Parts: sequence; structure tokens; C-alpha cells
Amino acid sequence: MTPNDFRKLALSFPKTEEGAHMKHPDFRVAGKIFATLGYPNAERGMVKLTPVEQEMLVSAEPEMFSPVKGAWGLKGCTSVNLKAAKKETMRGALEAAWKLAAPESLAQEFPEEGAARRREKEQGKTAKSSRRQARRAPKPRKSRRKRS
Repeated sequence: MTPNDFRKLALSFPKTEEGAHMKHPDFRVAGKIFATLGYPNAERGMVKLTPVEQEMLVSAEPEMFSPVKGAWGLKGCTSVNLKAAKKETMRGALEAAWKLAAPESLAQEFPEEGAARRREKEQGKTAKSSRRQARRAPKPRKSRRKRS
């Protein structure tokens, strides 16, 4: 997949606009970023998913997806290796990211939802609540024992 293929897929979702964030293109719905392109290099993209969706994609397609380094990766930001990207898999990942960022009324216009989102709903959680929970989760504290 080329960066232009990624761009076309991202822009195929309703009410999506291309903008720029930190000197690289991003894709937004209702002002919220759901994907970026060209970071950390031109051969990469990023999709914002739930941690559950991220885990599923990384384990299913490790040559295509990897967690972004640091705290953003722990929250579901997922790096995409464009050279290894398959169009249908990429479309599904972008759709999940778009639905997470889109207002609920707009997201409901899609008849089919991704497997992770369905599973979360069956468990009584929405993708947005999962992300909120991940943000609010207490961070592990480092012990401050005195060394003898």
C-alpha cells in the first residue's frame, strides 16, 4: 500500500477531512483525529484504536501493525507498516478508528461493525468507554525505598 492508497481509504469515510498535525497529514471526523500518515517516516501510518482492537490486529498481522511507542501506544495508537498493509485489513482498521472518533449518530450509519467493537458492546462496554477507562487507569507507582 502506498501513502496515497492510505489517504484515499481514510478520506472514503463520511465527513472525513485531511489536516496536518506536527508537520504530517492527519485525518479527522468531527474535529477528532482518527489516523495519521507519514510519522515517524513516509512508510508509516497510524490508526487510533482501542487497546483491545490494537491487540487483535497486532497479533493477527504483526508485520503490518505494531503499538506506537510510549503512552500513546498503551492507549491504542497503532503504527501501520504501509509496505506490508493489505487493503481490506487496512480498511477495517481505519473503519474502527473512524467509528471511535465519529459522533455516535454518524458512526451508527455503518451497518457492519468490527469484531472487537461488537464484543465490547456484548460485554456492556463501548469502545469509547474502554478508551476512557484506559486513560483513567491508575499508573503504577515506583517504590521509593531507601537503599541501605
